[in-house]
Amino acid sequence: MNLPFSGGCACGALRYECSAVPLAMLHCHCRDCQRASGTAFSSALAVPVAAVKIHGVVKYHEVIADSGHTARRGFCPECGSPVFAGNTASPQFLAIKPGSLDDPSWFQPMGNIWTASAQPWAGIDPKLPQFPKNPVFGS
Repeated sequence: MNLPFSGGCACGALRYECSAVPLAMLHCHCRDCQRASGTAFSSALAVPVAAVKIHGVVKYHEVIADSGHTARRGFCPECGSPVFAGNTASPQFLAIKPGSLDDPSWFQPMGNIWTASAQPWAGIDPKLPQFPKNPVFGS
């Protein structure tokens, strides 16, 4: 991975550039991510909001997640590509969907969260850490 890294939606109307190394790269298996992705989980890399420059319009959809916090899903209003996510539990971070990266080959998942909701038909890499809900760091 080279900094800054960049990406965008399928049609090019929404682009971003990030100047920070991702703090985490995860697969989330919560029901909200399953519904939003249309499959078993959603992958994301977490970065500080302040490190991201967005060019174009982002449309957001909000839901109350299983955690009780508001989850936001950011997508291109032109083509519908999912690009960002975030939540009120950690508003200082933005999740970027790795499929939106110009070079998604460097995405390396560090673990799986909300595995209590994981679908039995979606294999989870047993070498990666698994958390039944959100992990708690620093306690």
